[in-house]
Amino acid sequence: MSVSPSSSASPSAAGSPSAAGFAPVGQPRPVDPAPAVTEMPAASALSWVYTLFPALLRLTCGIACAVAALTVRTPPVSTSLLVVVVSLLTAWSVLFAALVVRWRRPAPAMAVDVLLTVGTCLLIRDVVAAEVLPGEVSWVAIQSSTSVIVAQFVLPITRSVPAGLLVAAAYGIGAHLAGDDTEAVGHAITLAVQTGCAAALAGVARRSSRLADAAFAAYQETAWAALTARAARAAERKQNRDLHDTVLSTLTVVGLGGVAGRSPLLRERAAADLRTLAGLAGSQSGLDTEPEAEVRLIALDERLRALLGRLPELRASAALEACAVPAPVAEAVTHSTGEALSNVLRHAPGATASVRLCRNGDTVAVEVVDDGPGFDPDTVPRHRYGLRESVHGRMATVGGRAEVSSAPGQGTRIRLEWSDAH
Repeated sequence: MSVSPSSSASPSAAGSPSAAGFAPVGQPRPVDPAPAVTEMPAASALSWVYTLFPALLRLTCGIACAVAALTVRTPPVSTSLLVVVVSLLTAWSVLFAALVVRWRRPAPAMAVDVLLTVGTCLLIRDVVAAEVLPGEVSWVAIQSSTSVIVAQFVLPITRSVPAGLLVAAAYGIGAHLAGDDTEAVGHAITLAVQTGCAAALAGVARRSSRLADAAFAAYQETAWAALTARAARAAERKQNRDLHDTVLSTLTVVGLGGVAGRSPLLRERAAADLRTLAGLAGSQSGLDTEPEAEVRLIALDERLRALLGRLPELRASAALEACAVPAPVAEAVTHSTGEALSNVLRHAPGATASVRLCRNGDTVAVEVVDDGPGFDPDTVPRHRYGLRESVHGRMATVGGRAEVSSAPGQGTRIRLEWSDAH
């Protein structure tokens, strides 16, 4: 068959029947509008870290401070007051973790935590032994540092920094009342520095998560735009293939004198082409709202026999093995075979063609061979749609492939393959 470079027109829109006048396959559906990007993975991950870390830090430090506080109870420590304070703070550490992790109430929990820490700092004289107060290592010093650090991760910076400075001031006053001004000034400064450093670290992490989420959103939008453009291009190429295989194919056959007189075949093709144009108009006006057909198995051999029956003017033999494939594959293979056989009529009138269908394991193959004049596939111009879109392109849409073997004076062989081993 001289499947030649096919017709020269390159339309920009099309319907769906094949070159031999098959029923429309259906127009590609438009891609839905891009959904608003609301997912923020970096912020979500950081929020979880900023929830779990403060809860665990407050809980573990609360228990450690309780043990340290009860270990040294020498005067002027008031044992009864110390037990009450330690019991309250230990219970609060457990409740704080529950409020932050389980009930997600970090702001109220942090407000209570700061108030309890401030009150404990003001009681340093009665709850911390004089020999362990210096050196910023007393249990109240640890309690204060924990509250300051936790506040920076739980609260926004506009409230976390004032909370940290409030705890620092309360510790300075409490240590002063306990008679150790060196400790008062030293650890107050330490708490202020901890406030600034923790606030800066938390701020950098929050800013980094926002930048990461912005980059993620931009990537999502770019990927969606690429998907939309690819879908639009695929739809355009399908329309071009289908129109090439119907209206343009019929006009080419008539123009080359392939149909003589009042031909029933010509009337059948013209009617099918008219349905193609009507379907195209309905699709472009938004009337093509039929749901997508379910994928089902189709007898490919019957489709190919029907194709040959619509081409009585073609001298062709067939060896068709019984074979069932998914409907989209049957459509693609039949359309591609129809384009190959139509090219025989257009470019090799009088040539003899043969069609062979076989299945070997998972692979389905159709071979169309003719003894026409042949051609050089490498010389086919890029703007010609016959082989590039109606054969190669159509098979590619269903995961198949096409192989064209031809040379001037040696006829043409086209092999279409599809495998369901995926």
